[in-house]
Amino acid sequence: MGKIKVSKNPPRIDMTPMVDLFFLLLVFFILTATFRTPEAVQVDTPYSVSNKTSPEKHLITITVSKDNVVFFNVDNGIDTSEHLRRKILNAMAYQYQLKFTPEEYKKFEGMSSFGMPIAKMKDWINEKDAEVRDAMHNGIPLDSTDNQLLYWIRFARNYNPDFEVALKGDQGADYEKVKKVIDVLQDNKVNKFNLTTNLEDVDVSLENL
Repeated sequence: MGKIKVSKNPPRIDMTPMVDLFFLLLVFFILTATFRTPEAVQVDTPYSVSNKTSPEKHLITITVSKDNVVFFNVDNGIDTSEHLRRKILNAMAYQYQLKFTPEEYKKFEGMSSFGMPIAKMKDWINEKDAEVRDAMHNGIPLDSTDNQLLYWIRFARNYNPDFEVALKGDQGADYEKVKKVIDVLQDNKVNKFNLTTNLEDVDVSLENL
């Protein structure tokens, strides 16, 4: 009886299904991912000894630029179907007797931080030129006669009390301006907030104190 010859060819794994699966997952993540819009202003934040990071969602961000211009931003939350930004803008429109179209509300939901009075919001939303839009940022009013920053914070927390607050101030910003923002937060009973600093840790020794 003759011997059975064993095939010397190595086993072969068909990688075609795995490649198809890879591209399927890639397309899925591209279609479902939400890209972060660029900030309206770049700030040079101070250094810190803390490495705690701010949450990615349910966050109110207040920025004070080196020119002491105050910006405000709030995200749509984890469930974008809640349309939190739209609701907050609608509340501000009711407060100041303004009207926005459904298209303007939709545009606003996808935009980044802003720093202008609510009266200029419609022009800012509809402006197509990025440079002209950036030039509109002259600061959100926070004086005693018209404290619009107070209303932005209040309406945001009314729709989502879980919103955390992050204060991002440039190293060149005046302390008095930052102090006014903190006073507005306290007027809204926000006594706990994050101070956004440089991600780079700084070693502090007794000699530097």
